[in-house]
Amino acid sequence: MLLAIDTSAGTSVAVVDRDRGILSEQVSEDTRKHAEVVGSLIRASLDEAGVAVTALSGVAVGMGPGPFTGLRVGIAAARTLAFGAGKPVVPIVSHDAIAFGHFGAHPNEPLLVVTDARRREVYWTAYAGLDELGLPIVEHGPNLARPAELDEVVPAIGRYRRLDAELVSAASVGLLAESLFVNKRPFADDVALYLRQPDVTVSSGPKRVS
Repeated sequence: MLLAIDTSAGTSVAVVDRDRGILSEQVSEDTRKHAEVVGSLIRASLDEAGVAVTALSGVAVGMGPGPFTGLRVGIAAARTLAFGAGKPVVPIVSHDAIAFGHFGAHPNEPLLVVTDARRREVYWTAYAGLDELGLPIVEHGPNLARPAELDEVVPAIGRYRRLDAELVSAASVGLLAESLFVNKRPFADDVALYLRQPDVTVSSGPKRVS
């Protein structure tokens, strides 16, 4: 059983079980109040599912792509909760969770997942469909682009069904984590996918004074 958190767009928290599916999910679509709501959504999800933190096997978390400010809130919350409970953190690519949750009846239909990156840019990942285990097959991405540039930067964009996602379901994050575990597939790297350079960089040396 996993608690799952994603703050790469809005804020979503869920409790999922490998056998029983989605036990609870709490959502806030506000893209600027992740820090204010994530704690209450975690508590509400656990209460709705009737699950104690000690009963969890781990904490799954969406690693993006997503804007720095929002994404780091969910990752920090997941790491803090997991550390306090003595449970592992299970990192998942947020776009993979979107694809996993949306292929449904069309597992072989190429899919282009697009999410808001702010600053008049979008994140995108192209998927060929699902593999024999029901896991998303990444063809290109995740990458960052301006919306008007997608036709140029996404190879053969016309073959993909485009999905503009305003929220990443934490339930999909958790269920994908469970599926990866069962099928002995690796989780994502434990590194946030910001995909753009930080606004502030550390100087390489002392500034010369003239």
